[in-house]
Amino acid sequence: MLRSMYSGISGMKNFQTKLDVIGNNIANVNTYGFKKGRVTFKDAMSQTISGALSAQGNRGGVNPKQVGLGSQVATIDTIHTEASMQSTGRSLDLAINGDGYFVFKEGDKYLYSRAGNFYLDEYGTLVNSDGYKVQAFDPNGELKDVTVNVNAVMPYVQTTSISLSGNLSSSAGDKFIYSQQFEVVDVTGNSHRVNLYFVHNRDEKKWDVYFTDPSTIDTDAVDPAFTIDFNGNKPVVKDKNDDTISTVDLNGNPIVTIDLPLTDINGTLENITLNLGGLTYVAGTNDALAIPDGNTEGQLESFNIGSRGEINGIYSNGLVSVLGYLAIAKFSNSSGLQSTGGNLFQATVNSGDANIGIAGDGRGSIVTERLEMSNVDLSEEFTEMIVAQRGFQANTRIITTSDEILQELVNLKR
Repeated sequence: MLRSMYSGISGMKNFQTKLDVIGNNIANVNTYGFKKGRVTFKDAMSQTISGALSAQGNRGGVNPKQVGLGSQVATIDTIHTEASMQSTGRSLDLAINGDGYFVFKEGDKYLYSRAGNFYLDEYGTLVNSDGYKVQAFDPNGELKDVTVNVNAVMPYVQTTSISLSGNLSSSAGDKFIYSQQFEVVDVTGNSHRVNLYFVHNRDEKKWDVYFTDPSTIDTDAVDPAFTIDFNGNKPVVKDKNDDTISTVDLNGNPIVTIDLPLTDINGTLENITLNLGGLTYVAGTNDALAIPDGNTEGQLESFNIGSRGEINGIYSNGLVSVLGYLAIAKFSNSSGLQSTGGNLFQATVNSGDANIGIAGDGRGSIVTERLEMSNVDLSEEFTEMIVAQRGFQANTRIITTSDEILQELVNLKR
């Protein structure tokens, strides 16, 4: 039987495979996160009629004579190039700008995908369209399911320290008053306002501190709560007798323990640590701020996801708490991943183990309200389809031509 007939058969099978891959690409042109396939061919074995001969005497060498026996599929590659993004306006639609894959869990098995259309189930767990649970690192660094508890409550924390930072101007006039207001939380979780007033003693490079408006009292008759002295390299706190009452912490910052009078009730918040390490005394504007710790109780109102995959819970007390960080996986050979359907991939022995971390650490960043589109280019696919179609037709002509030759051989008997 003619060898050309079997070569034609192998070519037809290969181009049929190529058309199958092209058809799948076109079918998924609008599938979010889809990665197109590509088929490459290689020649099959060759029949050697005569081997190569080396040069001898006055005669040169002779090349080998071989007849090829068709082609075969070399690879069916998945092309993991990044595609463009589509704006959706939906907060749970995410895309990865750069390298990486979202991580999902099914039982003990991890799956990976570039499709970031996520949803919340009845328990507040973040899942994909098939219910596979999205994985994230919790604040302790453990890889877990993402759960947003809409009934979550942030407990109150009592105020125990206040940091003073910014500038108390050295160019302010004598007896100049600079004021601050801030809120503190008591042992029962209630919030109270505290008024803080600084009065400049320019000649002595000091700021006297009051909890009552100095413009309403005789400051010559009423002693300040304490005085901040800027004569040295760092501010120190002194009492009415000009004795230093501040100490320094482990970082060398001046600190003092005070009792805070509360504006709205007749009471005080006792043993509050005041840290003055952030204060400066230079010419310019007054912009010192008092920043207390502690917070009131708050209920979870909403959440959002940042560019590093941080899941931010926004509470009614105005605070934001990071619930976790979305996990992003990288692979040494992403082309070695195996598709499992549903826009999902799983690791293989040739993809390498998943290197799972958070966005930005050598991985792409998270883009919210966007979805990555398919990387299928229709113009390219239709061109490849034409090439495959003509290749298939050409191989069928090889078979028909071989058949005509065989018919001639059979007719020799007549």
